[in-house]
Amino acid sequence: MGRPAREINAGLLDTELAALPPELRWREWMTRVEAVIFAASEPVSRELLSQIVGRECSIDLLIEDIASELTARPYEIVAVAGGWQFRTRPRQADVLKAAFGGTVAGADITEGEMLVLASIAYHQPVTRAALSDMLGREVSRDIVGHLRRLDMIASGPRSPQPGAPYTYVTTKKFLEQFGLDTLRELPDLEALEDAGLLNRGAAGVDLALTDDEESSNLPD
Repeated sequence: MGRPAREINAGLLDTELAALPPELRWREWMTRVEAVIFAASEPVSRELLSQIVGRECSIDLLIEDIASELTARPYEIVAVAGGWQFRTRPRQADVLKAAFGGTVAGADITEGEMLVLASIAYHQPVTRAALSDMLGREVSRDIVGHLRRLDMIASGPRSPQPGAPYTYVTTKKFLEQFGLDTLRELPDLEALEDAGLLNRGAAGVDLALTDDEESSNLPD
């Protein structure tokens, strides 16, 4: 689901551009959409973009045309967390890491924390005790607290287990950080290992979901 649309004062903006010929009208809509996404600090929703173009304008076709024009550029427009955002292309990761330091994901997450985060992502909602059982070692409150401070996880529904412990789920920030539109785009665990973001072999744990778990845990 996209972010709530902001209300735009229709009197300040001619969205239909009826005085322009079709080609120039389309070009102006493309420019507007690109400018808004470029200036935004978070993914821009379809609802917001629809307020700056004509009523009959196809947002999807506009995005396709913008993406086509960016083919040779080091950045691209991607669907993230229910909206669109500009991202540098993956092939530029080594250059950016060399220039600015930090991890590929851009967040201060250790290998152990990444394993916990992946476990939450693939099995949410999940309790801390269940994470400890899954990983074969204690998942400390400090690890959970750090992931919460990074806004990667949040409290989910209370578990039906005795004591009704809290469960944990991933957030929109998690989707944004890893360039995902929905949880159904989570990569195979092997892909995370190949990217150097996860070493589940050390923990001897299999995070892969069964078909039943996938259909129940990962929302559209």
